[in-house]
Amino acid sequence: MCGIVGFVGKKQAAPVLLDGLSKLEYRGYDSAGLAVRNGEDEPVIVKAKGRLKDLAEKTDEGKAVFGGCGIGHTRWATHGEPSENNAHPHCSDDMNVVGVHNGIIENYQELKEKLQHHDYTFYSQTDTEVAIKLIDYYYKKYQVGPIDAIAKTMVRVRGSYAIAVMFKDYPGQIYVARKDSPMVIGIKDGQTYMASDVPAILKYTNQIYYIGNLEMARLDEGKVTFFNLDGDEVEKELVTIDWDAEAAEKGGYEHFMMKEIHEQPKVLEDTINSVVKKSGKSLEVDLTEIGITEEELKNVSDIVIAACGSAYHTGMVDQYVIEDLAKVPVRVELASEFRYRKPLLNPNTLVIVVSQSGETADTLAALREAKSRGNKVLAIVNVVGSSIAREADYVFQTLAGPEISVATTKAYSCQLVAGYILAIALAKAKGQLDEKKENELLTEMRSLPAKIEKILDEKERLQWFASKFSNVHDVFYIGRGIDYAICLEGSLKLKEISYIHSEAYAAGELKHGTISLIEDGTLVIGVLTQSGLFEKTVSNMVEVKSRGAYLCGVTSYGNYSLEDTADFSIYVPKTDEHFAASLAVIPLQLIGYYISVSRGLDVDKPRNLAKSVTVE
Repeated sequence: MCGIVGFVGKKQAAPVLLDGLSKLEYRGYDSAGLAVRNGEDEPVIVKAKGRLKDLAEKTDEGKAVFGGCGIGHTRWATHGEPSENNAHPHCSDDMNVVGVHNGIIENYQELKEKLQHHDYTFYSQTDTEVAIKLIDYYYKKYQVGPIDAIAKTMVRVRGSYAIAVMFKDYPGQIYVARKDSPMVIGIKDGQTYMASDVPAILKYTNQIYYIGNLEMARLDEGKVTFFNLDGDEVEKELVTIDWDAEAAEKGGYEHFMMKEIHEQPKVLEDTINSVVKKSGKSLEVDLTEIGITEEELKNVSDIVIAACGSAYHTGMVDQYVIEDLAKVPVRVELASEFRYRKPLLNPNTLVIVVSQSGETADTLAALREAKSRGNKVLAIVNVVGSSIAREADYVFQTLAGPEISVATTKAYSCQLVAGYILAIALAKAKGQLDEKKENELLTEMRSLPAKIEKILDEKERLQWFASKFSNVHDVFYIGRGIDYAICLEGSLKLKEISYIHSEAYAAGELKHGTISLIEDGTLVIGVLTQSGLFEKTVSNMVEVKSRGAYLCGVTSYGNYSLEDTADFSIYVPKTDEHFAASLAVIPLQLIGYYISVSRGLDVDKPRNLAKSVTVE
């Protein structure tokens, strides 16, 4: 949530800042602003409440603000309402320090009172203004340079932050620091770029530095110098990002979400092929790149999966698949609860954390909690060099590429297949799977992309269905086993982009209270891909139909008896039932998308939501 960009170079900064911020709109925001310096002139600060287009209009697309050094920000309100006054950048009273900040300063009230005792005044309700003025305070009190002033501030504040500041005495330079909030720095052709995520600067460079936790950096034209908390210079590796800039564009689709839904076959194929290799005439899982050995898997006593949102839902699927294939106990935890409930972990418990961005605050905290207890952590992440990727013991890198829409689709699907692959590898290590069965499962997994393509070819029928129910008030998703886990994701997709109340229930729980909510016209979507549970879920659907519900059923080809019960049936290709989520979720993604479009909503940037949740 929130977005930061920065630029130092020969060309005008403001257009670059606006362009970079436009690539970060998916992170969620309610106001925007920028500050630009032209040589030794005082920075020009421009802010706007609302969408980025309002800031662009104020600055004539950046052409009205001159200078080659600047910082920009999109704010998602935490401390203080969304307003122009609370928008970033913020500055010290005399404009000595101007800065932007992502994250939350937990002790800002205490720091604010300290600064007020030293004659500082405050014009906003934000914690960011406090941080900027604290830097100014240390800079002046101790008469030190920017790096020392920032370091003293970092030691004093509690919370998470990615911060970028400009100093009056240092024209043409930007100083940055981070703790638990993401930040990347890129260079090319004598220009230096900075942002909170790669897509913001990918148009300009794919040569990226990842600044470490509790580190600082000084940005000059075409040069970056990194420092640790003691102020000593540190070396950083320059990383080449293999995404292309076009991958972060809509490519002719009306919305990023629809583009990313259609990218799922390709990114699944890439993710599968990154670890599934040919061995003679058979396929096998190769975990070399992940870093975990078969012997280490063999010693795993149980697994805890910690994640948030859609990543948590992939963990729910993994629980069923791993326990069935590998016969290893699995517990799925909400990452936001994991660290606070004093979880009981065995020495051989493997903790798996799942995060698209690799910066999700609660998931990162769960990782650190597990490591503090001496447990090994395996991360499933989509971003090279992210905090979770750097701190985990083992990393399964999914190859979804940049995902811009707030509602995840392709990253979720890649996380699913990563879970399947780990389940197969674990089952083989535990002696629960022979080479013949492993080859059969991997062969079937490699067929998933083509089967998803088939579902996408028939999407117009789902568009008709969605338009019919665009004004529905309540939707219930029901299923059993893996189908219940699929329902959790389908329900989330609908509610987050259409603002329709929806809930997912294990179908057997209906009679324990929920069925009282069913009335004439209530839409109930049943998922029925598990053959052993098909008849039981049909029975639950009959129960709600008799109370006036309109039934939609999602099942596999061949289960045509569903039409005797459902008012509208959706069929997906048959696959091994362990992999059913990868297919059944596609029509649910499309239904959520089409309903949102029918309601005239902003599909890619739903209200109150952020793509990367980097605060608790």
